[in-house]
Amino acid sequence: MLYTGLVISIVFIAIVAKLLVNKFFPQAVLLLAGIAMLLISGIINSSSSIETNGSGVLVFDIFEYIKNSFSKTNANVGLMIMAIGGFVAYMDKIGASEALVRVAIRPLAFLKKHPNLTAVAVIPIGQMIFICVPSAAGFGLLLMASVFPILVNLGVSRLAAVSIITGCTSFCIGPASVITASAVQIAGIETVPYFINSQIPIAILLNVVLMVSYFFVNKHYEAKDKLNEVLKKSNEEVSTNAPAIYAILPVLPLVLLLTFSGVFEIFPIKLKIETTTAMLFSLFVGMAFELIRTRNIKEVFSSFKVFIDGMGEIFKSVVTLIIVAEIFANGLIALGFMEGLVSISQGFGMGAIGIGIVMTIMIFLAAILMGSGNAAFFAFGPLIPNVAAKFGVASTSILLPMNLAASMGRSLSPIAGVLIATAEVAGVPVIDIVKRNMIPVSLVLLTLLIYHFGLCF
Repeated sequence: MLYTGLVISIVFIAIVAKLLVNKFFPQAVLLLAGIAMLLISGIINSSSSIETNGSGVLVFDIFEYIKNSFSKTNANVGLMIMAIGGFVAYMDKIGASEALVRVAIRPLAFLKKHPNLTAVAVIPIGQMIFICVPSAAGFGLLLMASVFPILVNLGVSRLAAVSIITGCTSFCIGPASVITASAVQIAGIETVPYFINSQIPIAILLNVVLMVSYFFVNKHYEAKDKLNEVLKKSNEEVSTNAPAIYAILPVLPLVLLLTFSGVFEIFPIKLKIETTTAMLFSLFVGMAFELIRTRNIKEVFSSFKVFIDGMGEIFKSVVTLIIVAEIFANGLIALGFMEGLVSISQGFGMGAIGIGIVMTIMIFLAAILMGSGNAAFFAFGPLIPNVAAKFGVASTSILLPMNLAASMGRSLSPIAGVLIATAEVAGVPVIDIVKRNMIPVSLVLLTLLIYHFGLCF
């Protein structure tokens, strides 16, 4: 019976992957697949495999479970993610995100005579900005409007420049990251310690590998290609009037979370601020900045609509995806997918390391197929606590590499929003960006597997 459920699960995963590659609406695909798996599981097991306070009738219990999932997620991690989305939208509206890029990119002026070095120097700076502006597509377009013209005018090819920019989105880390928010909720841990103690150390190593590999890969391609075109002058400047001081606004939530996390005992009074609180506080600081700059209270009040719209957009695109992916994941659990995977892993003598590597590679490939690191992580992340418990290891020891692999896989997906958007602006084929990213991202994945599982087990 265990392997029957495993086979059925694999069939559903294959069907879902096929539909997502064919650009079916992911929320509908994951939700219907989850419902179907829960129904099949209930029929096979002659009982409901979900916990509700419903009627005891399988069909109605499943829809009761869906209702509970919406209620629970919206009240907890959903609110946090919507606050993040609204804040990012507001920072973009007032020009604070572009101001941050302008300020952060200034050190590259020292490398003007070395275009290939200038290009890879964007990666660590871009990663630091990405922590504060965690929308991959939005961040990619932001760098296309600001960094891309600089790189091209320094002699970096369009393909090299856009591949570097998409490479900057390879590690979705930090308190403002949606994947981080999901990971800490799944593991039942605090955001800031996870960010400082788990994400930062390994991200530093992976960024170094990414920089070195991009340098040699792009140098190899540049010797073969003649794509050193110069952008038109109209694209050379970042179109924003926001003052440089606005650069502190996107960073403010991170500063607040680090300062009042309990990790650094800066103040005698112990005060702890949650991510949602930090986002809301920083939003009103941004509104205050706008009021001082524009001296137009009506316009500033109207700008609050951008935050509300941003919350709505992130609910529509991300929070609903989290909910249906959780239902999909619970369908897999109900069918015994993880038990079967664990049993096979133990049969091959892989243990915790083996299952960790399998799950990391699986989520990496899922992100490539889905074009979304979020969707891949939301689908498979909730399965990990049960797996970790079976092997007697901490959930984070498997969740951390999955967290990183999900966003890395997105960098190789020809249907990822960030690749499609940046390719359109650069005027290059998406598949060529994928080719440029393939070796650096694959080397980083290999480094992640060797370093993390060699160190943690």
